[in-house]
Amino acid sequence: MEKQVKTNHKFHMPSAFTILFMLIVLIAVLTWIVPAGEYQVDSAGNMISGTYHTVASHPQGIWDVFMAPIIGMIGNKATTGAIDIALFILVIGGFLGVVNKTGALDDGIRSIVTNSKGHEKRLIVILTIIFAIGGSTYGMGEETLAFFPLIVPIMMGVGYDSLVAAGIIILGTRVGDLASTVNPFSTGVASGIIKISPGSGLGSRIILLVIVTALTIGFILHYANKIKQDPTKSLVYKQRKADMKFFEVAERSSKPQPLTKVQKHVLVVFALTFIIMIVGLVPWTSINKSWTFFDTFTKWLTSVPFLGNFLGADMTALGSWYFNEITMLFLFMSVVIMFVGHIKEANFVDSFMKGMCELLNVAIIVAVARGIQVVMNNGKITGTILHWGELSLSGMPKAAFIIFAFIFFIILSFLIPSSSGLAAATMGIMGSLAHFAHVDGSVLVTSYQAATGLITAVTPTAGMLVGALALSRIPITVYWKWVYKFILLLILVTCVYLAVLTML
Repeated sequence: MEKQVKTNHKFHMPSAFTILFMLIVLIAVLTWIVPAGEYQVDSAGNMISGTYHTVASHPQGIWDVFMAPIIGMIGNKATTGAIDIALFILVIGGFLGVVNKTGALDDGIRSIVTNSKGHEKRLIVILTIIFAIGGSTYGMGEETLAFFPLIVPIMMGVGYDSLVAAGIIILGTRVGDLASTVNPFSTGVASGIIKISPGSGLGSRIILLVIVTALTIGFILHYANKIKQDPTKSLVYKQRKADMKFFEVAERSSKPQPLTKVQKHVLVVFALTFIIMIVGLVPWTSINKSWTFFDTFTKWLTSVPFLGNFLGADMTALGSWYFNEITMLFLFMSVVIMFVGHIKEANFVDSFMKGMCELLNVAIIVAVARGIQVVMNNGKITGTILHWGELSLSGMPKAAFIIFAFIFFIILSFLIPSSSGLAAATMGIMGSLAHFAHVDGSVLVTSYQAATGLITAVTPTAGMLVGALALSRIPITVYWKWVYKFILLLILVTCVYLAVLTML
């Protein structure tokens, strides 16, 4: 008689790609259930309150489900594609591949790890504040993907784990976005739609920024201290050895070799690249209309005979940059490093392509996440869900209205992960409802941007989040387990804060 061998069938959590695809299928199913509907829009594309009407149902089938990630990458009339973000991620990979070819980055990280011994907590505080300021001032998001390959090995090298590094960047920028001060993509757009100054409510948002940033630092430090004392408490401890090997932490944590002159020059170019990126993305004229120095300088430079044409007559001024410009920056600086680092052309191309390959899965996952929004828009159910919220919120007391508006914005932020897209879709309607409820427009703006900041810290429809977790090698379910209590705390704090604002 043949002996039967028992096999243990352990449950394995699906990959991020599978989870995202399952969400696309779920939304497609909803398009068969939720009635289709639309709002009329004005010349600027904003929905007009009171114009909701049902339209013919447009349920999404198998063709649409499998087409969604494709359209998510290239875009269509209803949904902007993720190709600009995906290309940015790939070029960052190429840029890092070229820098790594010189050995400058490894030696630089070794120096930071060595110098941070005994000052790890200070490093967490400083970096979290920096990222929070970036999120608050200009909505720092997907561009932070360039920082993960740098900060993860540093945090692991000083005794923490990848969750600490991911928390510093993800939670730092998201709470900054939650309490946006002069962010043109949320504060600016939303304020403009309801016709109030972006500076209205600035003082209260600064106070909120201080509160949520302090809470974030406390949350990260508490977890970091716990795993510092006992590494087995880490939620990603089972994969620690694999992560240490992948991020080359042992090599990068060893005693640093003195940097060569060439490596120092490469690191200067490396740091300059990130400084230029940040300066280029900050909307200086939105912060202060008189801050036109970069526009003035660019106009003068491009008007100089020969030099203007040689550099490029279509050059975009710093402060007006977006993904096209910062992608070009990393490509250009890769070439600069080739010359500064004395890298041969064949080695440069090989290093750049290998670096791109390492981030290919991250670039693709962003497009798959965008596919969820594609199915929502093509299934014509976004307007219906918005209309349900419009009916539910009308006639409420001030405190109740602003809290339920905040919750409503959270729900819609999952469906419309773009902060400016959500503002365009909702603020015209919500502004009218807030007026009827006697709620100040600046408080409504705060509730809207708090919702967008919070939800992008957890929703798999946010390209920044899924890309960041892929770069950090953190399963999204592990990340959810880590942050869910903290997110609930932020929701509670925000609700109380908003309610207090309606009483002032």
